[in-house]
Amino acid sequence: MKKVVLLLGAVMVLAGCHTDMWVQPKTTGYKESELFEDGKSARPLEEGVVARGLLKTDSTRFKGREKDGALVSEIPTSLTIWGEKVNTKTELKKVLQHGQERFDIFCSHCHGKVGAGDGMINQRGLILRRPVATYHTDRLRKMPVGHFFDVITNGYGAMFAQAPRVPVDDRWAIVAYIRALQFSQAQPKSSLSAEELQELDKKKLDPAEQAQKDGEAEHEKENAKGGH
Repeated sequence: MKKVVLLLGAVMVLAGCHTDMWVQPKTTGYKESELFEDGKSARPLEEGVVARGLLKTDSTRFKGREKDGALVSEIPTSLTIWGEKVNTKTELKKVLQHGQERFDIFCSHCHGKVGAGDGMINQRGLILRRPVATYHTDRLRKMPVGHFFDVITNGYGAMFAQAPRVPVDDRWAIVAYIRALQFSQAQPKSSLSAEELQELDKKKLDPAEQAQKDGEAEHEKENAKGGH
């Protein structure tokens, strides 16, 4: 009797083992399909589809423009720098330091270290119908910050769009640094202290000239000590 019960149980189990559950009427990636004319199971995305989490509705942040298309006049109040949220009002130094770093990497080779349009590429033979822009003109000093963000994002003239290379918040940090460069280069010498003027004069000399000047100054100090 036990054998009969076991046999019946085995028959019932085997009867339940069929492939309907894992062989389903569905398609997998890159598998052929007879349903569509192109024979592909994977379908192209509809125009305008945006991946989840990547919808960019804030035009001021992602485009540098207001909803009406006008260029924004201020950088966002918060940026993410190396994974850290930074307030651009209270932590501006961090923003400028990061902006300088990114500027030196992505911009200085054409625009130069201070944005005068005298980068090494220009000095080494780049010939353009229109010279690389200097930021230190009245027109660009008066330009809203959104203009610089737009140019970095989309390119301008011979300049390639930098959006594929430079993240949004890094672009804004660069814009902040450009504004700092414009401010620094527009200050009259009369606004500088004696120490700042001396430091500025040092930077104008090449290393050999500076070493000679420092040596002469040291020699004068030693002579003065000896005279006493």
